[in-house]
Order: sequence, then structure tokens, then C-alpha cells
Amino acid sequence: MNKATSSSRLTETGIWLILTLPPLFWAGNFVIGRAIHAEIPPFTLSLGRWIIAFACILPFAWQPMRRDWQKYCHYRWRILAVSIAGVASFNTLVYSGLHYTTATNGILLNSCIPILILLFGVLFYQLRITLMQVLGLAISFAGVLTIILHGDWQRLLALDFSTGDLIIFMAMVCWALYTLWLRGIPAEINRIGLMGIQILIAIIALLPLYLWELRHGSAPIWNQHSLLALAYVGIFPSVIAYSLYTIGVAQVGAARAGLFIHLMPAFGSVLSVLFLGESLYLFHLLGIAAILAGLFLSNHQPSQAKLLHGQDS
Repeated sequence: MNKATSSSRLTETGIWLILTLPPLFWAGNFVIGRAIHAEIPPFTLSLGRWIIAFACILPFAWQPMRRDWQKYCHYRWRILAVSIAGVASFNTLVYSGLHYTTATNGILLNSCIPILILLFGVLFYQLRITLMQVLGLAISFAGVLTIILHGDWQRLLALDFSTGDLIIFMAMVCWALYTLWLRGIPAEINRIGLMGIQILIAIIALLPLYLWELRHGSAPIWNQHSLLALAYVGIFPSVIAYSLYTIGVAQVGAARAGLFIHLMPAFGSVLSVLFLGESLYLFHLLGIAAILAGLFLSNHQPSQAKLLHGQDS
């Protein structure tokens, strides 16, 4: 790697910070999505979220959006695909699925994303992965299961996948495709502007669904609780998390960025202790330790492994 390339890359510490914050904010999104499912229906929540996000990002995205407009036209189908799959569909499917399934099943299915990214990448995009990445993925996934199953692996046999589980699994497929498709958009397109155009496309796509939902009697209940929840999902897991994740994928590739999603159950456990008064048990600590160990193995590779992974970074 030459000096010019190295200077355009973030430091290792910067990469870890950029890719660690999105799963923290997304964990909060899952908690809030379940908490207010009776107050705000899914299409309303998703549309409201992205309207807030667009209002927040527009002052920073307007100039890059104008400057890169011709590039958006050139890559129009790729940008349309990532906007529909990762922005409009993913969160709408998650909010819909949380009406019909438990948080435990939802978190377990969310843990499938890194596996789906690697699977689709190897099958359809000639993604080259290393043995260290596979080992890190396995260890971190074991940590995820340790947290979800409360340290009792026999619970895995008792999981009952419902309609809600299938809806959330479709959301995970959308996110895996979003991560892989995002790599097809060149780095010279400003990522803040790209986020702005993605959100705008998602709003246009969600508007008729919101009107259909409203027409069929699914009206939201607005109060302080629901408004604060909407503000959170519109800012932190939307603008901040998506922007950081987009930068992270551009820096290190889809496979490596996807591994950080395994941090969501760990963050979910900590957030439950801090804000819901739940207890922190030994299986939480063991699971978090395994997740961090898996991420460490996947992100600290010998030079030859990094060269092999260079196809996707």
C-alpha cells in the first residue's frame, strides 16, 4: 500500500470508533421500536424517522448533493437499490416484525447479518475472506448466542420462529445486500450527500405506504413518550449511525464492517442494565468478551491476509 493510499485511510483506532457507534445506536433503535410498537405503527415510525433525519442532514448534504448530481444519475440504479433496501425497507420490516415476535428472537436474527454478508459476498461478489475472519466470525457469533440464550444453550432448541421472525429475517437480508451494494458506489461521491439522497428516496418510497396505513385505521398516538422516541430514532440510529457505517464500509470493506454488528446484543445488555434496571449476569460478560475477541481476531490479520482482503477494501 503506497503512502497516498495510507494517508487516505483512517487510523485503526478511528475505524474501531466509527464502526462501534452504529451498533450502539441501532441497539437503542430496536429497544425503542419494541417499546412504542403500540403507539406508532411501523410505516408512520419509519417515515417520521427519515423526515427528521433528512431535516438534520440537509444543511450539510445540500451542497454535496448538488455537486454530485451527475454522479447520482450515472449510478442511479445502484443508489436506488441501496436506498430501498437499506433505508426504506430494513427499518420498516424491523418495526413491522417487532409487532409479532420477541426481542430475543429479533436480536438472534439480527446476528445473522455478518453471516449473510459473507455468504452473499462469496456466492455473488467474489468476496475473498481469510481463515482468521471465519474464526473471528464464529467466536463473535458464539458470544451473541451466549447473551441471547442466557448461557443456556439448550434454549436454542426451543426457539419458535413466527411470522414476525420471518419479517425480521427479510430485513436482515436487506441490510446484508445494502452493505454489499454500498461498495459499488465510488468513494469520490461524498458520503454525506449520498446519505441525503438515500433518505430522500426512502421518504418518497414510504409516503404511499404511510397513507395506506393511515387510511386503514392505524393512527399513531402522540404523547411525550412517543415524540421523544421518534426524535431518537430520527437522529442517532439514522443520521449518525448510517453516516458512520457508510464511511466504515468505504474504509474497510463490507465483510469487516458487518462483523461489528455483533456488538448490538452486547450493547443491548448494557442498555438494559442502565435504563431498564435489569441485572448483569456472568453470561453477559462471557458473551461480550467472546464478541470482542472475535472482532479482534477479524480485524488484526497478518499482512498476507490483508492483501487477500484487499479485494473488498
